[in-house]
Amino acid sequence: MKKIVIHPITRIEGHLKVEAIVDNGEVKDANISGTMFRGIEIMLKGRDPRDAVMITQRICGVCPEPHATASVNAVDDYAGLTNKIPENGILMRNLILGTRSVCDHILHFYILSGLDYVDPARVLEYNGSDKDLNTLKYFLRQGYSKPFLPRDEIDYKFDAETTNAVVSHYIKALDIYRKAQQAATIFGGKWPHDAAIVAGGVSQQLTADRITEFMWRLEEIVDFVKNYYLPDVIAVAKTYSEYLEIGKGCQNLLAYNSYRTKSNGSYNDTLFTGGLVNNIDKYSEININNITEDVTHSWYKDSEPLYPGEGKTEPAADKKEGYSWVKSPRYNGEVYEVGPVANVLSTYLSKRDPYIKNMVEDAISEIGGNISNMYSVAGRHLGRVLSANIITDQLLDWARELKIGEPTTVEYDPPADGKGIGLCAAPRGALGHWLNVKDGRISNYQVITPTAWNASPKDKDGQPGPYEQALIGLKIKESQSPIEILRVIRSFDPCTACAVHLVTPKGNLIGKYKVV
Repeated sequence: MKKIVIHPITRIEGHLKVEAIVDNGEVKDANISGTMFRGIEIMLKGRDPRDAVMITQRICGVCPEPHATASVNAVDDYAGLTNKIPENGILMRNLILGTRSVCDHILHFYILSGLDYVDPARVLEYNGSDKDLNTLKYFLRQGYSKPFLPRDEIDYKFDAETTNAVVSHYIKALDIYRKAQQAATIFGGKWPHDAAIVAGGVSQQLTADRITEFMWRLEEIVDFVKNYYLPDVIAVAKTYSEYLEIGKGCQNLLAYNSYRTKSNGSYNDTLFTGGLVNNIDKYSEININNITEDVTHSWYKDSEPLYPGEGKTEPAADKKEGYSWVKSPRYNGEVYEVGPVANVLSTYLSKRDPYIKNMVEDAISEIGGNISNMYSVAGRHLGRVLSANIITDQLLDWARELKIGEPTTVEYDPPADGKGIGLCAAPRGALGHWLNVKDGRISNYQVITPTAWNASPKDKDGQPGPYEQALIGLKIKESQSPIEILRVIRSFDPCTACAVHLVTPKGNLIGKYKVV
């Protein structure tokens, strides 16, 4: 046996380390390490609960909007505002989170993980008239190839024609990503770290010009998701069909309700249905009280698994049993994967929306698979594009329902004491914020991110986390950086900046500040 260490993994958000024990080309065991400490929960203690939305967005500069959404949902819950938010506020929140989530899905496939399957260097062989491809070809010839390296030891399967088409879409994706961010900023106020998302609604003033600016950008975004993104994901799934069976992981899925929608005249429904999926296709409702966090192999002071509303963040960097700054979230003591596949399948299996059911079944049929293939590397990519498709189908309707001249937020006086839970479907899956307030100040705040679920280390029972389980049993080729491992990890779209945060290599105090 030998150990393979990949550190850091590139083309992800944050810093992640993989240690794999390999015997005769098969991964026998794996440890996933988040290598930096996140102290946001500690920073929030003693602050006004309304500050949380701005501070928690600083957890990540790539996906701050889900943290804003979960945070204001927690404050809404604690302050009794959930059913008082104006319709415009609900719709604008949906538009901001939805558009940003589509951005993230496009970024993940084309910029981060797509290069595991497509070789842009083959554009050097291109002799056509596509302006973007010829521009890329020129820069490659000038030696500007670092974004596409390393290029060796990868089993590229696309022919030259398909490669040129997908690379052209890669370039188009950069423009679509920019336009989608611009669209969300119309209602969010700025990016990153939206200023307009506040407890009680959205503070941005609603005008006809803003709605029009959003809607005309949206048309091109919707077209890209349906006519470029979806076909490219299906092409990868067909061409690399072995990845419909690789990286299955724990095969338990967990999702939260997200994107409030109107039913029978009130906003008591959601676009994505939360729940649990077990044994491939068995759906059941979720009980949030059954969630705990285990720290047996995390660099935190030992304790029994705790419900996040009672959770602790007490660093212990010298803990011998620890190998990650990520905690180990569990549901009823069991390992669960979160992400777009969980969001989509939980909604599909609950049979609440025939349109989503047909969309999922059509996509699975297109790749020549079945529902079990959603539990795989290729399945995770398919789950993301289906999630983007579901969201984009709603964005135009939500924008049309906005009412100029009506309020977008509600005024309130925060209670002196209380508790709140804020949940949402982030681009990477189930995100939860747990808030405790005493004497008008935050007494405890805990965040469980999607990557904390997926990149979690082994727990007290020795159960590996979802990344680790997806790697165990993987067949790999002998190399310094096995592409098989990287494809599995990148299929989850890691965001370890969300799961961990900042510390110096020696643990030194960088600075101490009092913010007033």
